Amino acid sequence: MFSHLIVLTGSGTSPPPAALRCFSWLAVRLLLTISTLNLLFSLQIIFYEDRNFQGRSYECHSECPDLSSYFRRCNSIRVESGNWILYELPNYRGHQYFLHRGDYPDFQQWMGYNDSIKSCRLSPQHQGSFRIRIYEREDFRGQMMEFTEDCPHVHERFHHHDIHSVHVHEGYWMFYEEPNYKGRQYYLRPGEYRRYSDWGATSPRIGSFRRLHHSY
Repeated sequence: MFSHLIVLTGSGTSPPPAALRCFSWLAVRLLLTISTLNLLFSLQIIFYEDRNFQGRSYECHSECPDLSSYFRRCNSIRVESGNWILYELPNYRGHQYFLHRGDYPDFQQWMGYNDSIKSCRLSPQHQGSFRIRIYEREDFRGQMMEFTEDCPHVHERFHHHDIHSVHVHEGYWMFYEEPNYKGRQYYLRPGEYRRYSDWGATSPRIGSFRRLHHSY
């Protein structure tokens, strides 16, 4: 096809419209592919076995359901780019932690409970609005409140300490077991959560929650 275009152009005649449209489509696809690859390879998180970025390390550029073969423990992390959800156990289970760009010289810096990180995933970019509904009881029953902003103290707004079901309409959110964004963390994507176990919790107690703003 490209040689056909060259011959036509060299002969002094204009390429047919169909050929131009095809060439333009291929050029756009190529640019989009290059842009996607650049973004993919620019996303990077580095895990270190020891504190202060020492010891054995592993660079990761995409989600991974099992990091066990790359390092035995994790005591420091450097996020070069991207927004990451880390999990204590393989297959996105156990304690959850949200990390954005920055240096974390020990696991207390990401509110870790121990030095175990066994799986990770990227939190997608979200440019739109945020909307979430929380419910007093399972299966979206009981008192309901809708939020579009962060909530540092659930009981003051919702008048309940427990949240039993959630519908995330827009955006990505992080739940915290204690007020002021402390304690165990739970990552929520758009979708329906009919009971607290659906977001990985062992208890319905939620003290605060906030929107995840992404800075790549």
